[in-house]
Amino acid sequence: MAFDPDTLRFNADGLIPAIAQAEDGQVLMMAWMNREAVLRTLKTGRVTYWSRSRQAFWVKGETSGHLQRLVEMRVDCDRDCLLMIVDQTGPACHTNRRSCFYTALRRGEEVELMTPDR
Repeated sequence: MAFDPDTLRFNADGLIPAIAQAEDGQVLMMAWMNREAVLRTLKTGRVTYWSRSRQAFWVKGETSGHLQRLVEMRVDCDRDCLLMIVDQTGPACHTNRRSCFYTALRRGEEVELMTPDR
């Protein structure tokens, strides 16, 4: 069956959450996509998000060199969230860490799990 982006359930702002996961299973980041970002990602193989603050498309790694190459796009059962399996070059987080999820909450305390790559 051919993929139809109109079957996705975008929020009131026309966005859908997209989780980037490395091929080894590590969750790297979460960002937003609109319909056009989904189509651009599928067409180019380079993960493209929608920046809510800039109101513009951004191709992950376009300026930093920390590229995300799409390996596989998955749609959840409710069709309201996407999972991007990616080949990540360099850190995914703007803080220069492999993952944006580097802080754990343990017994009411925040614990930093990884330091920035240098």
